[in-house]
Amino acid sequence: MTLSGRSFCSRPFVILGAGGHAKVLLSLLQSIDADVKGVCDPGLAQSSVQSWRGVRVLGGDEVLDGLDPAQVALVNGLGQVVGSNRRKQVFLELTAKGFLFPPLLHSAAWVDSSVLLEAGVQVMAGAVIQPDTVIGANTIVNTGARIDHDCMIGSHVHIAPAAALCGGVKVAAGAFIGAGSTTIQGLTVGEGAIVGAGSTLVRDLQAGHMVLSSPMRIYESKFKI
Repeated sequence: MTLSGRSFCSRPFVILGAGGHAKVLLSLLQSIDADVKGVCDPGLAQSSVQSWRGVRVLGGDEVLDGLDPAQVALVNGLGQVVGSNRRKQVFLELTAKGFLFPPLLHSAAWVDSSVLLEAGVQVMAGAVIQPDTVIGANTIVNTGARIDHDCMIGSHVHIAPAAALCGGVKVAAGAFIGAGSTTIQGLTVGEGAIVGAGSTLVRDLQAGHMVLSSPMRIYESKFKI
C-alpha cells in the first residue's frame, strides 16, 4: 500500500509496545487527533498496569488474537535496534494476518505531496522529506531528519534523529542511518549497512558494512564549575 502526502486512517489505533519509541508515536497520534484504542505490552500486562500515559492497556500480545484486522489499525511501537530484527518480524507477521499498519505523519513534519509513504512508515516531528522521494514499508524517519529530493529509501530502514540525506540517495532495506549523520548526494547505502552517528558518508557503502566518525576523546576540563 502506498499513500501520497499526509496519511489518514479512520480506524482506531492499537499501539504495540510501550517503550520510548512508542511514547513518541503516541505523541504523533495525538498531534493528528487520532483515535487510540489502547496499547498492547506484555510487561505492563504482567504488572497489572491498566493505563499507560492516559491510554488503556489492552493486555499482552495475546490480545491481537481477539482483534478484527478489519476494524483496527496497528502502530509498530518497537524501536529499531542495530542487530535486532524484532521490529521487522512483528510487522511482517501481523501484516500476513491481515492487519493494517497505516503510514503516520506528525503534524509538525513537512512532506511534499509527491512523496510516497508505504505501509507502516513513521515520520516524526520536525522531519522534512522533499519531492519525488519514496519511503519503504515499516521505515522510521525520526525526529528532525532531512531527506532531500529523489531519494529512494527501502523497507525496514531507520533514519535516526537529525540525520541528513542529500538528493538522489538510495538506501537499501534494513539499513541504519545514525543520528546527526550526513550522506552526500547520489550515494548508495547497501542492505543492512550502518552509517554511524555524526559521520559523513562521501562514497557508496556496501551491504553489511559500517562507517563510523572519528573516535570520541574525552579530556579533563580546565574550567571550574
